[in-house]
Amino acid sequence: MAPSLTEIIVADDPAVRNRSLDSICDGLDLEGLLRECRELEAFRRKSENLYERVRAIFFLHAIHRFHLPKRIPEGTRGGSIPFRGYEHLLNRRFEEAIESFLAMQEREGAGDGVSSALASAYHQLAFQTLANQVRRSVRSVSGNQWMFRMGHPDDHPLRVRDELFQSSGDGTYPILRERTPVRMDLSHCGWSDIFFLGMDYPDGARVLNISIDLAVHGRDLEPRPPVEAYLRVIDEPVLRLTSVDLGAKADIGQLSEVFDFARDYLGLLKAAVIASGMIPPGIEGSGARLAELLEGLVGPGRGIELVSSVNNIPKGSRLAVSTNLLAALVSVCMRATGQTRELTGPLEESERRVVLARALLGEWLGGSGGGWQDSGGVWPGMKLITGVEASEGDPEFGISRGRLMPRHRILDQADCSPETRRKLQDSLVLVHGGMAQNVGPILEMVTEKYLLRCASEWTARQESLGVLDEILAALRSGDVARIGELTTNNFRGPIQSIIPWATNAFTEHLIAEAEKSFGKDFHGFWMLGGMSGGGMGFIFEPSRKREAQARMQEIMSAAKRDMRHALPFAMEPVVYDFSINENGTSADLMVDDAALMPSDYYTARVPDLLRRSARDLPARERAELDKFAKACRTTPALGGMVQRLFDVMLPRADSADEDGRGLRELLSELGFDRAQHERIRSDLREGVIGLAQNRLRADSRIEDVRDSDVTDSRGWFAGDGGESERTAGVELLRNGEVGVVTLAAGAGSRWTQGAGVVKALHPFCRLGGRHRTFV
Repeated sequence: MAPSLTEIIVADDPAVRNRSLDSICDGLDLEGLLRECRELEAFRRKSENLYERVRAIFFLHAIHRFHLPKRIPEGTRGGSIPFRGYEHLLNRRFEEAIESFLAMQEREGAGDGVSSALASAYHQLAFQTLANQVRRSVRSVSGNQWMFRMGHPDDHPLRVRDELFQSSGDGTYPILRERTPVRMDLSHCGWSDIFFLGMDYPDGARVLNISIDLAVHGRDLEPRPPVEAYLRVIDEPVLRLTSVDLGAKADIGQLSEVFDFARDYLGLLKAAVIASGMIPPGIEGSGARLAELLEGLVGPGRGIELVSSVNNIPKGSRLAVSTNLLAALVSVCMRATGQTRELTGPLEESERRVVLARALLGEWLGGSGGGWQDSGGVWPGMKLITGVEASEGDPEFGISRGRLMPRHRILDQADCSPETRRKLQDSLVLVHGGMAQNVGPILEMVTEKYLLRCASEWTARQESLGVLDEILAALRSGDVARIGELTTNNFRGPIQSIIPWATNAFTEHLIAEAEKSFGKDFHGFWMLGGMSGGGMGFIFEPSRKREAQARMQEIMSAAKRDMRHALPFAMEPVVYDFSINENGTSADLMVDDAALMPSDYYTARVPDLLRRSARDLPARERAELDKFAKACRTTPALGGMVQRLFDVMLPRADSADEDGRGLRELLSELGFDRAQHERIRSDLREGVIGLAQNRLRADSRIEDVRDSDVTDSRGWFAGDGGESERTAGVELLRNGEVGVVTLAAGAGSRWTQGAGVVKALHPFCRLGGRHRTFV
């Protein structure tokens, strides 16, 4: 006899444990499936094992979504959806929704409607359960626990280091800067860095990635760490947060604002402040005042400024920019508060692991999730990251098979010689194709397919583990061309067997054109991250790399022009120069004239400065702006409007009349229309325009739908009316004379989640070897 689904879940024998759901369900009738559902429901409610509970929930989801509807007799009316359960589902009260739907199924029998509702509720409950468990594990990791126990400012053990209070000759404070590379992955074994997969199947959780510095080819002088975080003391009792790349800034004076992630675009900085222990998570809701915490950290009347900057890497790069930025912010906060042995330089191995744990905490506090390989930029060079079995003493022991925190092994010269690293840099053309797509649905499907043990997915996952071993062997032998062959095979084989949507029409066109242009000198394609179209790599014969960089720019730009109306492009494609970063994240202390924030930080402050007279600026702020103005004059790249602005504001601070005339001249030169500005301001003040007008007119009437507005066809299919229409419809269906066209809606719209594309023209699905549009 075939085992039951609960027996599969608890089995120790891999041959039983790894059986697919389909292999059992295909041999069951309607009553057999319902019996399995009842057993799974009872099992998942009593099981204390995370893996067993989540797999049972996913089994229930798949049975109700894919298997039960095929067994329900035609014309069955049972299982309508209760409104109260639907309300619970909308409010994410999944347990209550499931109870309501199951009660309806018990009363009316199985039906398509209630099975669809149950499938949706189980699917969302599964991911909620996973997220809650990861959060618990993150909180329990050594190095994170103390932060949840601290509930009063007097208990705060951290203080900002003395070096950050030492004023320069001009009175400005030093700036601590953290510079972090991003990571690119040589191979992931079927998205195996997903937390749950690593925690359940540590032997299959293996990733090989590289820390790199970047430069835009043809624009920047040389590659540099693209992620930067800055911290300094300020003479105001506030927490000042600025995201240079997002153009967002805020002065936070209330503790509740620190924990309000939806308030603004500064959630990543807030998560870093909390996860680093600077504002411990345990203090939330304690009634403490932020001023008390800051006084303990930096002294009376002072505060902290934290600034993030990403140097020209767009969204969707697949280089884990946000996670490494979070790690950089966590690291700079930890250094500033004495949680690392050295204030500057690279981190020690034990410190890197704490930064990783805190970055994971920050991601889950902010709700972004992510994979554990994404913080790879914290480590130097090339490293193999692997899952680890949970053992006694680990917070995951008895809950999951693997640990949340992976193991990092930096590859030494025996694994990859300096010559091989140089050949890799001389062969790889790194690009951003310009597409920005949401990788979230991909990662959800990977988890779902793993838990259901879909046959093709499980086989592909084993193949990808073998590909990684072959890539490691090619690195040891210095065969870069072989690496290109392997990464291509991995992309076209295991990766697309698991998730076909990892590729797209744009990517396939680029690969075909590269093969056509370079023949045998094109060694292979390399997908970075969760899907292609954004960050990608193309491996060429080293002697043709420069030619390949120019040609790939031409190919990408031409393809983007041709497909711009059909695919979600966010930017013009670019080619990068890169170098392997052998330090990992590293910090330096900037003093005197070097103590400046990134140039765009000052540009973003222009509106605030224009509202103030230069004579009213505090002495430290005036000195800093003087330094920046000097940098503008000596650095051509910082010139232009910024230099003109400071020339107008700073030298003429003694004369309000001269300041005014200089500003008017500048505004006139830049095309400022004072009359139009006054009209807009007047309309805003009078309520003629504004957000309040973005609503229905006050005299609009909203009425309930009347019976006469709707054609109710339910009776036709129950045989109690409309027999001629029903007979005609069934006959048309039987003869294949009816087609249903869903244009620019359905699964495609849900997948792209509002991306700026004409949905019907999105070449999303591959049929007959070619990508097809919805039309």
